Amino acid sequence: MKMQRIETPGIAHYAYLIADGTEAAVIDPGRFVEPYLEAAKTLGVRVTHILETHRQEDFAMGSAYLAEQTGAQIVNGNFETFEHGDIRLNDGDSVNVGSLTVKALHTPGHTPESMSYVVYPPDSEAWCVLTGDALFYGTTGRTDLPDADKSIENAGILHDVVNEKLATLPETTVVLPAHGPGSVCGSGMAEKPYSTLGEEKQYNDVFTLSREQFAQKKGGERNPRPPFFRFMEQVNKKGGLAPLPRTETVPLLTPAEFEKQTRNQRVIDTREPEGYAGGHMAKSHSIWLGGLPVFGGWVSDEKTPVFLITDRNEDIYDAAKQLARIGIDNVDGALAGGFGAWRSSGYPIAASGSITPETLRKSASNYQVLDVREDDEFAGGHIPGAVHMYVGYLEERVEELSLDTDRPVVVTCGVGHRAGLGVSILLRAGFTGVRNLLGGMKAWYSLELPVES
Repeated sequence: MKMQRIETPGIAHYAYLIADGTEAAVIDPGRFVEPYLEAAKTLGVRVTHILETHRQEDFAMGSAYLAEQTGAQIVNGNFETFEHGDIRLNDGDSVNVGSLTVKALHTPGHTPESMSYVVYPPDSEAWCVLTGDALFYGTTGRTDLPDADKSIENAGILHDVVNEKLATLPETTVVLPAHGPGSVCGSGMAEKPYSTLGEEKQYNDVFTLSREQFAQKKGGERNPRPPFFRFMEQVNKKGGLAPLPRTETVPLLTPAEFEKQTRNQRVIDTREPEGYAGGHMAKSHSIWLGGLPVFGGWVSDEKTPVFLITDRNEDIYDAAKQLARIGIDNVDGALAGGFGAWRSSGYPIAASGSITPETLRKSASNYQVLDVREDDEFAGGHIPGAVHMYVGYLEERVEELSLDTDRPVVVTCGVGHRAGLGVSILLRAGFTGVRNLLGGMKAWYSLELPVES
């Protein structure tokens, strides 16, 4: 018996390959299936089963394409929310992978169709449980996705199934969730390489809190829901999307071609926020390369043409692939030579700026402060007098801000990346004198500067 975890950059997604003998199962594969095929090849096995814990919302799954490439059978729960599946399991049903028995447990709460899979070696107790988003390290998946108004009710359901079904497994059972820290499918995950049920019972809220306490805490979380989730729901009902060959052949445009083709179009600058602050193409959005598979879905969608500005040509393929993970395939061009080519072309260059925490503290009366972190982050502590709006909502609701467009604005987040997007949105909305707080709240706290809650 062998197991390999395969991580997807940028979205904290964990897929798994579990093998025994010559057969293997892949659990919750992403859209780009090469890592799973390579892992199977390295282990000398063939993929016979593809297990889905639930209909993922934060990335495009690759189940259907992987099945096409390998001839594997897709296994999921017997629910209407799936429109595909070769083997549909009810609670307690099982399938075999080599000599392993994989037992399905219905574990709703995160989503109604969520399944967990317990893996049993021959004549042995449970070795691992693949929990999807029902159980993470230190917490569980969010419970507002099926219906935000029923988040507390769903959290109670999740508490019940985890304690009634998963908690009965041996404490040595290895827990294998679908996500790690940084995923938009939950918050408060622990930084751990691996964990067991016994460890989770010691500190995970779903085990240590009463049903009522957990339901109120988990159900009361205020996590933003990216707009691309709805699109992911629809494509994953059918087994996800095939890889997009065009991510490797994005048209390279000269500065003159880029300037002409991007008029009134969506331009995303993938450089670090400090680079964007020093100089950028006017009206472009600033989203750092690693943030594209989350924040690209806040400013664009599967129908909107997108053009890219990168540091260098080598980044273009990575950027297009990151967007493709959430179904944004319409990258219609990229600036050949990166921003350096634009800088050398003589075309107009806009700039924003940056500011250090100490400078802001000493001249606070000269600036308005906008905090673009999530609600819980802001509530936990922020710069005195700061206005708050989560960056994902900013473009649509910028007119609701109680800020003067003609007075300097400092934008802050955790370390400066989300603030970079916030800066670009404010500039597009006509604000002047916009600056990014270097180091964000992490630097502010490090210097022990004043905060309010």
